[in-house]
Amino acid sequence: MIPGKLSEELTSLHQSVANHSLYRKILTINDLKIMMETHVFAVWDFMSLLKRLQRDITCVELPWKPSPYPKKLVRLINEIVLGEESDLDLKGEAIDHFTLYLKAMDEIGAQSLKLQNFIVDLDFNKISLAQKNFVEFNLNLSAHGKTHEVAAAFFYGREKLIPDMFTSILGDLEKNMDKKDQLLFPNLKYYLERHIEIDGGEHSHAANDCLNILCGNDSIKWHEASVAGIESLKLRSQLWDEVEARLI
Repeated sequence: MIPGKLSEELTSLHQSVANHSLYRKILTINDLKIMMETHVFAVWDFMSLLKRLQRDITCVELPWKPSPYPKKLVRLINEIVLGEESDLDLKGEAIDHFTLYLKAMDEIGAQSLKLQNFIVDLDFNKISLAQKNFVEFNLNLSAHGKTHEVAAAFFYGREKLIPDMFTSILGDLEKNMDKKDQLLFPNLKYYLERHIEIDGGEHSHAANDCLNILCGNDSIKWHEASVAGIESLKLRSQLWDEVEARLI
């Protein structure tokens, strides 16, 4: 299992990011725009981590062959993909969570062009340092990391973190922002609440099960997984630090 010191560091970083001081400083729609224009990079690169796990654990090749992994694990990954890539929006229509987030940005006038252009050319020189470090880490891990390292970043840096982080963000938005301003972002509120619901329940448990199955009793894999999880949390913290500095 996870070595003691690494486990303590993971717990400490989790609490730090889940309760980052940035959330309390989002007081206006403009503040929210600034946060979302950076956070959208994390919303986008999340899917590369998930798709790497889907590629490794299920079968997406032709001709199809049964996965060598336990069918429980195959089902867990496919269920997460279903929820993330084809959930339902406020109107009950199928939508992926990235597109839902773009709709949330549009409704308050946040700009997504920077991210949209980045997806096309992957020019890291056109984005901020914290954005670059965060996205580069996740894309490199998705392309070149070991499966259990990807699963660790997915669990510690996303599925375990997001429910606590979004609960803090949503709570501070409702406490600090004017009621009339809160009416301007129903899709963002739905996005946050939906992730609190599914990531706090089924997806978080599924991601944890995935990591446990992949690492098993292999101490080397657990060490590598812990390092990947720690780096993921550190880079998320730096991403929020950069946004917070823009609000001061």
